[in-house]
Amino acid sequence: MSSLIQKVKFNLVNKSGWKTNRKIVVFESDDWGSIRLPDIALYSAYKKRFPEYLNNPYLKYDSLASSDDLNSLFELLSSFKDKNNNSPIFTFNTVVANPDFEKIKNSDYKNYYYEPFTATLEKYSKHSNTFQLWQQAIENKLMYPQFHGREHVNVPLWLSLLQSNNSNVIDAFELGTWSAPSTKKSKINIQASLDWETEQPLAYQKLFISEGLALFESLFKFKSTTMIPNNYTIDLNLFPTLKENAIEALQGMKYQKLPYGNSEKKSHDMIRRYLGDSISLDIIDLVRNCQFEPSQTEENYDDVGNCLSAISNAFFWKKPAIIDTHRLNYIGVYDIQNRDKNLKSLNILIQKIVKKWPDVEFMNSSDLASLIKSSK
Repeated sequence: MSSLIQKVKFNLVNKSGWKTNRKIVVFESDDWGSIRLPDIALYSAYKKRFPEYLNNPYLKYDSLASSDDLNSLFELLSSFKDKNNNSPIFTFNTVVANPDFEKIKNSDYKNYYYEPFTATLEKYSKHSNTFQLWQQAIENKLMYPQFHGREHVNVPLWLSLLQSNNSNVIDAFELGTWSAPSTKKSKINIQASLDWETEQPLAYQKLFISEGLALFESLFKFKSTTMIPNNYTIDLNLFPTLKENAIEALQGMKYQKLPYGNSEKKSHDMIRRYLGDSISLDIIDLVRNCQFEPSQTEENYDDVGNCLSAISNAFFWKKPAIIDTHRLNYIGVYDIQNRDKNLKSLNILIQKIVKKWPDVEFMNSSDLASLIKSSK
């Protein structure tokens, strides 16, 4: 992408919406708590069964974070301070449950069962004590969980593929995951929990939200006030359920993605979003305007430089810099170089932020949403 095109895109994202003179930086990081790749004990079998996995960085790196992964990230964050003596804080957008594979199989794939992600952690190698690290990091204000979904799989679609004896899906299931390179349907992504194709499973989707948010509160002892829908996809008729469950803001990109089945054109319609505005029911929009995704970019891509340019543009338009940075960038379970290389880049990025903008303020997504609401 040329620098001119990039500047135009930055300006289009930032020119409208809520403004502030404060130099606020928010790191929004998705997918925490969710399985993706199988446990390391099954990784060799997964690579043998699905050799094409290398084409997808999520299937190459992403999974539950180990103790080493979390310690490495939190140690880095704790080494920096902003003008208020606060460290950079990651909004951990968390999937609070994962499938209970044994129970699902025992039902001949007819019924769906789930377990809290904390139970999943206890089953994975190198992960049994990681929730204690989450709790310590919350207390130390290095990360703050928010709701990303009950689980990160489209349950109706997944069960239908299992019941139809889809060999790729069955084999992935036996390895403890739904993620196989060829499980992506042309119209709906199996990762998009709230997408649908022909008939909306409305009752199920309402339960997905209400049960997920109740489990979130049970695990963390506080309510999530923001949400980022899986794959950015949610129907507007679910906003009342969000409101009933104390959601005040929706994280996301510059467009809200609607389900495939919602469109008369049979596509994913988009609604333009602006920071601080509301699509429905006074649930305000938080709009990501920066990216730091080194696991998904080419080797010669300047992740640090491009992120700094996006931050500069956000501040020029008097916007907070909301940085999109997914969990896979910080996972070293399957490839330690992935984590270590990206942490070095993150370290450089934060160093340059603090040096260039000494009045910077690090904030989580919930606090930013509260600031915007109070200012209105």
